[in-house]
Amino acid sequence: LSGFDNFYGSDNFSGEISKQIIVEQQKEVVCHSQTVEIIQQRLLVLQEMAKRIITEQICEVETQTIVFEQFHSSLSHFGSDLTRHSSRNVGYDSSISGHLSNIVNSDGSLSNNDLGFNGQNVGQNTIVPSGGNWKTTRLPPPLGLPSWPPASRAVTTLRLLLTRPLINVTVNEGEWDVLYVLRYGYGDMDL
Repeated sequence: LSGFDNFYGSDNFSGEISKQIIVEQQKEVVCHSQTVEIIQQRLLVLQEMAKRIITEQICEVETQTIVFEQFHSSLSHFGSDLTRHSSRNVGYDSSISGHLSNIVNSDGSLSNNDLGFNGQNVGQNTIVPSGGNWKTTRLPPPLGLPSWPPASRAVTTLRLLLTRPLINVTVNEGEWDVLYVLRYGYGDMDL
C-alpha cells in the first residue's frame, strides 16, 4: 500500500474533501432520460469492470479489500450529492470520465499505464447536466426516498482476514479518524 494516501491526499480516504470547478461548455450538456433497464445495464458493466480491475490487477486480498472499500465509499459521496445532503453539485468530472476507453487495451486486456491523474484531480472539470428535475439548492429528500445521513457521518468498517490476526479497520469520515484494532484472540488492542 505504499503511496496509498497520495491518491486522494492524506486524511482523505475516499476523496470527500475535494473542490469542484464547474466547466462552462460551448454546447450545453443536457440530461436525456433513458429507460431504467438501459441505465442499469451500463452501471452493471461498470460494476463488473471494477471487479475485474480489482481481481486481475491486485493480488493481495488485504489490498483488494481496502481499495474496494475506498471505491465504494467514494461512490457514497455521489449519493449524498444526489440527495442534496452535500454542498457539491450533482455532476461528473469530464476529464477523468473521458479516460474510460483507456482502461482496456485493443486486445481486451486491462491496460496498466498511468492515466496521468490522481484522486485529487476529481472535480476540477465538473460538468453539471441541465434538464433534470433537480434543484441547485439543498432540499430535503423527495417523498419516498430515505433520509440518508450525510456522507461526512458515514462509518465504514473493513474486516480484513489475514491468516491470523484479524484486522478491523474503522473509518469515521466525519472526523477523518482511522482506528486500527488488532485482535489476536487475547482481546482487542488499540494502536
